[in-house]
Amino acid sequence: MAYNTERRILITNDDGIDSGGIARLAKAAKDFGEVWVVAPQHQRSAASHCITLREPIDVYPHDFAVEGVHAYSCSGTPADCVRVGGLSVMPVRPDVVLSGINFGYNVATDIQYSATAGAAFEAVFQGYAAIALSEHMNGCHEVTDAYIKDILDEYIDVRLGFGQIINVNFPGCKLSEFKGILKDRRTSHDSLFHDHYNVIEKLQGGGLRYMIEGVHNEKSEEGTDFRAVFENHISIGVVNNVG
Repeated sequence: MAYNTERRILITNDDGIDSGGIARLAKAAKDFGEVWVVAPQHQRSAASHCITLREPIDVYPHDFAVEGVHAYSCSGTPADCVRVGGLSVMPVRPDVVLSGINFGYNVATDIQYSATAGAAFEAVFQGYAAIALSEHMNGCHEVTDAYIKDILDEYIDVRLGFGQIINVNFPGCKLSEFKGILKDRRTSHDSLFHDHYNVIEKLQGGGLRYMIEGVHNEKSEEGTDFRAVFENHISIGVVNNVG
C-alpha cells in the first residue's frame, strides 16, 4: 500500500456529507492520494442516476471530520456531485471516484435505484474509475474497517469497460463470524425488500394516497452478491450500466 501523490480521489455518497460512512471512507482513502469530498447536503438515497438540469446547484466549503480533505456540500444529487466535483470544483479531474460507504446494502435489483451506484456510474461516464461501497445498516463496522484499505489497494486503479463499476458490499457481522471475500459475484435478480403499497388516506376528487411498505427478503441465488453478504462474506463484483 503506497500513497500516490499524483492520484486524485473524489468521494461522494447518498447519505449526506455528515454521514459516518463517508468520513470513514475518506479516512481510509487518504492513504492512497489527495482526497476531495463533494457530497449532498442531505440524504438523497434512491435518487438513482438523476441529475439536475433546470435548477442551479449550490456548492459550499464544508467542515469535515477528517483533516487534510477538501470537502464541499452540494445541493444536488450524488450524480450531480460527481459532475460538478470533477468538472468544476476540483482543479484537475479525478482519477477515481469512491461512492459510499453507504448505510445499507446495494445488491441485487436494488442497485437500479441506488444513488450510491448512480454516482459511480456517472463517474465512469465521465472517464474516471469508480468503486461503490456499501455495508449493512446494523452499525457493526468491524469487517468494513478491517478490510477497506486492502480492497482499495487492490481495486483503486482498476479500469473497466464503459459503463462498468466495481460494487463492494460489507457484511454487518463481527470479525469472528466473517467468512471471507467472494469476488466476481453476479448481481442477484431478487431484491432486499418485496414492496407493495398501502392506501393511507382517501383524497378529494376520488384520489388515494399510497405509502410504500417493504417485506424484508433474504432468499437469493447461489453465486450472487445478495447471497454473499447474508452469509457473512464481503461481496465484490462488476455491475454494468449503459454500454
